[in-house]
Amino acid sequence: MDLGLKGKVALVSGGSSGIGLAIARDLVREGATVAIGGRDAGRLAKARDEISADLGVEVGTRVLDLRDTDAARAWADDTAAEHGALHIVVSNAGGPPAGPTGAFGPDGYRDAIDLAMISHIGFVQAALPHMRRAGWGRVLMVTSETIRDIIPKYALSAIARSGLAAYAKTLVHELGPGDVTVNVLAPGFTATDALLGSLEAGVDVDVETARIAEREGIPLGRVARPEEVAAAGTFLLSARASFVTGTVQVVDGGRSLGM
Repeated sequence: MDLGLKGKVALVSGGSSGIGLAIARDLVREGATVAIGGRDAGRLAKARDEISADLGVEVGTRVLDLRDTDAARAWADDTAAEHGALHIVVSNAGGPPAGPTGAFGPDGYRDAIDLAMISHIGFVQAALPHMRRAGWGRVLMVTSETIRDIIPKYALSAIARSGLAAYAKTLVHELGPGDVTVNVLAPGFTATDALLGSLEAGVDVDVETARIAEREGIPLGRVARPEEVAAAGTFLLSARASFVTGTVQVVDGGRSLGM
């Protein structure tokens, strides 16, 4: 299936691992010009080299913290200047710490909102003028299933990220007619470093993810693979999804019981 992404220019923050890296790979396969960003220079270089070895394509890299709005804007501006346009932005940042509402004071909430909401908005605002100028754009903000189905032990995630759904819904009306869409990707439990990075050496990952699925009530009996979540996100970024905007796409293996 041709997703209509050949020749498009894309930025993927949090692109050195997990879902962000999987989306970057998909975009490269579809013929887009891709740059990935993240805080760890070593992990970015490793991801760049893996994509080059596997797909035979060079991707750009940028070391930055998405909370630094000036750095995010400079990345968007520099990319548009280098390639003549910017069409796609995948806004992906780390999540706040786990815990119930009472586990955090006001500063904890401020930090969570800065990371899980404001950083996304700043990056999107930096990219939108370039998309309008190009006459075509796709915005995808990667969040969590907690944006749709609250999990009390991840209180900060639900509280800080839920504002992005309202931002997307409002933004699409402000953008008005045209071919710029804004969507939210809300993955459930996924086999990323954030979920599995603390496992002890020698632990059977398949057994452990099955335990997580049983504990969390995932009907499919396992957690998602990053590429499964990325597939949904890449579709939302495609030309074929031109009439899909202002949505929250949950990818959670059926765990959520919300309508």
